[in-house]
Amino acid sequence: MEMIGLIAAGIAVLTGVGAGIGIGIATGKSAEAVARQPEASGKIQTILLLGSALAEATAIYGLVIAIMILGQM
Repeated sequence: MEMIGLIAAGIAVLTGVGAGIGIGIATGKSAEAVARQPEASGKIQTILLLGSALAEATAIYGLVIAIMILGQM
């Protein structure tokens, strides 16, 4: 039973990988958007920060779940 908990915690931590990939893609696309329309950089930056915050929240939820799983073992 302990092995299943370790596997579950490992899978929960993988949400950080997805968040990192998502933030990287979003940053690249926002840089392209600013290069095309420099006058809209304020709006683009706001949207990028909001999206990055939501992606990081997902990663933090995965970390919290992993800690909770390991805490019950």
